[in-house]
Amino acid sequence: MSTSANTNSVIEPPDPRQLRKIAFSAYLGTALEWYDFFLFGTTAAIVFAPLFFSGDDPVLRTIGAFLSFGVGFIARPIGAVIFGHIGDRYGRRGALVATISLMGIATTLMGALPTYETAGIVAPILLTILRAVQGVATGGEWGGATLLAIEYAPIKKRGFYAAVVQLGSPSGTLLSSGAVALVASLPNDAFLEWAWRLPYLASIVLVLVALWIRLKVEETPIFRQLAAAGKQERLPVVEVFRTTPGRLLIGIAAYLFNNAGFFLLTTFMISYATTALGLPSSTILGAITIGALAQIVMTVISGRVADRIGAGPTVVIGYVACLAVAFPIFWLVDTRSAGLITLAMILALGLGAIPYAPIGALLAKIFPARLHYSGLGLSANLAGVIAGFMPALATLILSKSDNQSWGPASLLALIALVSLIGAFIAMRLINKDDRALAQADEIS
Repeated sequence: MSTSANTNSVIEPPDPRQLRKIAFSAYLGTALEWYDFFLFGTTAAIVFAPLFFSGDDPVLRTIGAFLSFGVGFIARPIGAVIFGHIGDRYGRRGALVATISLMGIATTLMGALPTYETAGIVAPILLTILRAVQGVATGGEWGGATLLAIEYAPIKKRGFYAAVVQLGSPSGTLLSSGAVALVASLPNDAFLEWAWRLPYLASIVLVLVALWIRLKVEETPIFRQLAAAGKQERLPVVEVFRTTPGRLLIGIAAYLFNNAGFFLLTTFMISYATTALGLPSSTILGAITIGALAQIVMTVISGRVADRIGAGPTVVIGYVACLAVAFPIFWLVDTRSAGLITLAMILALGLGAIPYAPIGALLAKIFPARLHYSGLGLSANLAGVIAGFMPALATLILSKSDNQSWGPASLLALIALVSLIGAFIAMRLINKDDRALAQADEIS
């Protein structure tokens, strides 16, 4: 079955000013969604482990916090199913308004939760429930925001506009790590007693701004065409599993590093640097903040490159680079040198941006337009289920490898290899679809 024809429909693009407004709306909403989602990962080891989980063993408390972190990833496919159905059947815009509202409410409530000392076992239970709500919201965000950008964009610029949406990830990392680093600079008692709550409570203000902007954006032209022709699927998620199961598996593999690799390099690395290496949290948080700046720069560059050489080759090249630096990143962090740790995060997040920037444009081509939202959402969020438990798994592997970094570095390399294979197969599949479409055009 050819799918490329559905993604390359000839649609009159909006004027450049309107297109920039649409892209900014997609970017801003995604940035704030990821700010909320990453905030939990940033504080999992340094706040939630000591304040929300009981026990004398710090490793077990950290694993408990990471398991709660992982619940958000289990919930993400639920969000992909719910909002994929809404987005493919009723429209991208309505689904995106709902996701950002849900995320803002959950994150703000986290900032008001009682700790284990105050509420006992109720505290980690409430924390985990709200984390699950975050996961549902995130599960519906990325696919819709990507479609909001690329379904408006000219075909030859879809790599760049997909990258604009991906800027939301490093922006969210920058906001969350910067906010936590700022409040962590207060005396330790103040940070753990009350200051950690401030970045969570601030979420409601940020989300209201993004919601106001998102409400001003019209529905995408591709969805309007589908709706006018009555081509929406009644049960789009079911159709993804029924008609494109192989493509879904390829999409999951191709996306995996963007979730699993990222959280190994951020959430787990925070725990590794502070617990195993005994470094102050400000060292690794500062390095991640600078790494996020490198990620922003490389995301823009990668999006431009994807428009020149194609999304597939760009993603494949990026995963080769990530595989090559998997072990060197950990070697640099092991030096305990602030400068070299910063270099490690620049390499990790900068090179990771190469495949991440155009991955949405790549995956959109393997699913038909009527299944775009569901196909992209399920690919990213089923990969996210695996990714959510990577920090806990890496912590376990680290303890089994006698606190030597070769354990988690091997896990990072394996994830990069899986995504490299998935991206290569996706690229070949798209090329095959394009050849079949060209032959069909010649016959007609």
